[in-house]
Amino acid sequence: MSSLLTNESSMIALTTLRSINKDLGMVQQQISTGKTVSSARDNAAIWAVATVMQTDVDGFDAISTSLSLGAATVGVARGASEQITSLLQDMKTLIVAAQEENVDRSKIQTDITQLNEQITTIVDAAQFNGLNLLKGTDSIDILASLNRAADGTVSASNITIARSDLSITGGTVTPPTGTITAAGTMADGSGTPTTLDVTVAGTITTGEVFTVNDGTNDYTYTAVDSDTATTVAAGLAAAVGTNITDVVVTLAAGVMTFTNSGATPVTLANTVTGVSDSGLAAVASIDVTTSAGADSALTAIEGLIQVGIDAAAAFGSSQKRIDIQNEFVTTLTDSMKLGIGVLTETNMEEASARLQSLQVQQQLGIQVLSIANQGPQALLGLFR
Repeated sequence: MSSLLTNESSMIALTTLRSINKDLGMVQQQISTGKTVSSARDNAAIWAVATVMQTDVDGFDAISTSLSLGAATVGVARGASEQITSLLQDMKTLIVAAQEENVDRSKIQTDITQLNEQITTIVDAAQFNGLNLLKGTDSIDILASLNRAADGTVSASNITIARSDLSITGGTVTPPTGTITAAGTMADGSGTPTTLDVTVAGTITTGEVFTVNDGTNDYTYTAVDSDTATTVAAGLAAAVGTNITDVVVTLAAGVMTFTNSGATPVTLANTVTGVSDSGLAAVASIDVTTSAGADSALTAIEGLIQVGIDAAAAFGSSQKRIDIQNEFVTTLTDSMKLGIGVLTETNMEEASARLQSLQVQQQLGIQVLSIANQGPQALLGLFR
């Protein structure tokens, strides 16, 4: 039955055309925005996952900047440490030259003083954006990663960089823990030679300076890592050598026995200087103007060079770790961006084909609707 009030064919055609237009509008939006999910309305679950991942990507971009800044800071410290180590090696060459008796030790000392001042200049200048890793003892933390747990909580992880203080002056001194005992006066050597035992004891701490004085000269030894009382005593004995007239030093298990075979009494005094938090503080006390000072300096410079080497090696390892982490963060960020793209971005090839199909369907739908709207016109023929 034909009806004038209800055109079923037109209603069906209109519903079909409305659906086609909706799909066509959706495809056009996907093409224009480049995303299949551009808001929570499109797909709430996918949009939520993609948004969380995007916040992580933004965070890792900031972390990459932090790592680059940290790498530059550590790189400055490493370069400065290497330069300081080179200067200490130059200083050792001068100290070795001062071992000869027929050299002008005062001029050599002048060169050593200049190197000393240059080390201070390098330490003061070894800063990046105001942060100097060659001064002080506090470590610094460089933001390295964001760790997201399964429950959604986020925690930060850091790379800790330990400072290596290479200052020569300043800082505080920790009281000494090592000791030298039984120093005193040896009588003259008339008759039986006299002896005096000098014992090194206590806890040996890296950086402590042990000194024996014969009334005129200081003979020193600076403790280095892993030193014991025996090795410190051996270092002191080597520093004294045969520099005290008519006195011979023998060594046994941390005890130095001074034997005076001369006619002049010899007085021995001793001191132990505590550890300074200025790593190269002992450089300031190097004095090669005397034979005894040259001998002591030769012993001390080895430990000081090791301080510089250790600092440069530590900074080099830290810088390499930062570079590796920065590379990982870059790779991780790229992977996360790719994942976000897979979830939300439009497949343009598929969208193009679908657009063409929907445009054809739209044109056909319009024609079908036009035909359906002309149906009631046939009723007029019944009334002619």
